[in-house]
Amino acid sequence: MVVLKKLNLDYRVKASTLMETLVATILVVIIFMLASMILNNIFSNTIKNNTQAVDTHLTELQYLQRNDKLQLPYHEEFGQWQIIILEYKENDRNIIEFEAINSSINKTITIEQSSAK
Repeated sequence: MVVLKKLNLDYRVKASTLMETLVATILVVIIFMLASMILNNIFSNTIKNNTQAVDTHLTELQYLQRNDKLQLPYHEEFGQWQIIILEYKENDRNIIEFEAINSSINKTITIEQSSAK
């Protein structure tokens, strides 16, 4: 043992105290909780803001309207979305407005197109 001490080759591991272990554990738990809350918020916002289904349905309704398969004014409920299609005149042009409203997330999608008539 005398030789090891002289050469600084003493390989004894110093143990940490109980307080240091508790503080480290608490810090790890807090970081894990914050990370899980952030990920949960990101996933829920992604799901709420996903409008792909209603966008596809509006495109289908535009196609039906262009081919005279849709009678205006038109109203429909698509899941949680209320879809309203109106035709009005503005500056000597016929405008067709496709509007989808979701009141639960306060989101509105509006598409305007000029009528060929």
